[in-house]
Amino acid sequence: MKTMSSRERLICTLRGQIPDRVPVAPFVQEEYLSFYYPYKEKVDRVVDAKELADEYDFDLIAKPRIFELPHFFQKNYSNWEVRRSVRRTPGCIHHLLEIVTPRGTLVQEEVGADAGAASTGIHNAFSRYMLDSQEAIRIFFEFLPPLDGAFVEETRKTVASWRGVMGERGILAPWGWSGVFNFASNLCGIEALMTAPYEDEEAYRQFMGRLSDAMAGHTRALASTELECIGVQGNMANSAVMNSDFFRKFVQPYEQKLLDVIHARGKFSVYHNCGFAKQFYPNYREMGMTLWETVSAPPQGDNDLSDAKAKIGDRICLLGNLDQIHFLKTATQDEVAERTRRIVQTGKPGGRYIFSTSDFLEKATPRENVAAMIAAAKDAGTY
Repeated sequence: MKTMSSRERLICTLRGQIPDRVPVAPFVQEEYLSFYYPYKEKVDRVVDAKELADEYDFDLIAKPRIFELPHFFQKNYSNWEVRRSVRRTPGCIHHLLEIVTPRGTLVQEEVGADAGAASTGIHNAFSRYMLDSQEAIRIFFEFLPPLDGAFVEETRKTVASWRGVMGERGILAPWGWSGVFNFASNLCGIEALMTAPYEDEEAYRQFMGRLSDAMAGHTRALASTELECIGVQGNMANSAVMNSDFFRKFVQPYEQKLLDVIHARGKFSVYHNCGFAKQFYPNYREMGMTLWETVSAPPQGDNDLSDAKAKIGDRICLLGNLDQIHFLKTATQDEVAERTRRIVQTGKPGGRYIFSTSDFLEKATPRENVAAMIAAAKDAGTY
C-alpha cells in the first residue's frame, strides 16, 4: 500500500477503511502549545498545532474552539444587547456576560485560571447561570436572535483559511457550541438540568427541543463549510452522573439531532466523553457517531480499549488511550514506547482506530516522551 498523507490516513480511518497505518493524533491545545512555545504570547489550535505536528511528524486533528461561542453571545441584535466585562483576582479571571432585553437582563459569570497564553484552552467554571429561572428561560427564547448571514459567511472564510494552513497535515474538527446537554448545563447548571425531567418533563423537553433546534441550525452552517469533522462535547453526560436509561430518555434524542445534521451533510462527527462511558456503549452504538473520543482507562475513566473494540469498534471509530496525566509525564522513554505499542496492537485490528492520548497533552510533559510515543505508535501501527 502506498504511503498516505496524514489527511488521507485520517479520512480513510473515519470512513471505516484500512489505511497504510494507524493514525497517530495526540490532542494538542493551548496548555501544551504554550509550554512548547514559551516565547509566544498567544497560541493557536490550528496554526501552532500544525507547526507542532510538522516538528513531531504526527497526524493532526485540529480542534479549535472559536465556534463554541454562539453568535448571540458575540454581538448585538434587535432587542438583544451583549455586554461583556472581565476582572481579575489572584490567579483567576472572571468573565461577566450580560444580555439586555426589553423584558430584563440575563446574567452569566464564568471563572477560570489565569494561565497566560494557556488561558484560552481552559474550560471555565460557572459561578452564575444565565437561565436560573423559568422567567429567564422565557426571556431567552423570546428574544433569541436567529443565525444571521454575515456570521455564516465569516464562518466559511475562517474555515477556508484554516484549510489553507492545514494542507495534507491533517483534518479540521472544531467544536460546535457543544453537545446539547453540555450547553444546557452551562446555561442552567447540571444539578437543575438533572432534576428538571422529574419536576416537569414537558417543560424539560420543550426547553431541550428548542435549544437543540437552535444548535442544529448552527451545526448545519458549520457543515456547509470545508470542515471534515465537527466536534460535539458530551463529557458532562457521563456514566458517573447518570445511567444508560436516563441518557437514552433525556439526553440521547437531542445529541442525536446534532449528529444527524452532521452526517446528513457528509461530514464526520467527533463525540467527546473523556471519562466514564462503559455503560453507554449500547447508547453510543445506537447514536452512531463517527468517532468517539477518548477511550479513557481508570482512574480518569472506566474504559478498556479491547472491550470498547468488541462492543462498538465495528461501527464507531475509537480514539485513545494513553494516560497523559501521569504516565506520559513520569515514565521512561522505553516504558512509553512499550505501552504505546501494546495500545496500538489492541486498537489496530479491523481499523476504526486512531492512537492518541486520553485527552490533551499537558504542560511539563517531557518532549522526548512525546517523541517516543509518536515513533512507537507509527512503528506498531503499520497494516
